[in-house]
Amino acid sequence: MGEKVLIVDDSEMIRNFHSYILKSIGLEIVTALDGADALEKIYSSDGELLICLTDINMPNMDGYTLIERLREDPRYEDLPIIIISTEDELQDKQRGFEAGANLYIVKPTDPDELVENIRMLLGK
Repeated sequence: MGEKVLIVDDSEMIRNFHSYILKSIGLEIVTALDGADALEKIYSSDGELLICLTDINMPNMDGYTLIERLREDPRYEDLPIIIISTEDELQDKQRGFEAGANLYIVKPTDPDELVENIRMLLGK
């Protein structure tokens, strides 16, 4: 299997939108409904996880908890993680970075900006 991008958001419309953008630059996409679903898919996957995009506010497990869990695992401690959220307050961003996010983008997502940020994080 190829390199995968994990898109975690409880909104199907947002998952589809981000998937469409990233498929257009040749990335393989895996989607999850929330943090718990994301962890299940990560640990049952046989492909290399390249980057993770996550929302914050989701049922079962929020994005902050997902990031913290990934950072606790040596396999994912350096995984590039981008939070994409409607939350625009400074404390939300600080909490995201403290959890271990690399970038914080406020929705709505600009497709060109998203691609540029992903390429920057991946060094491509």
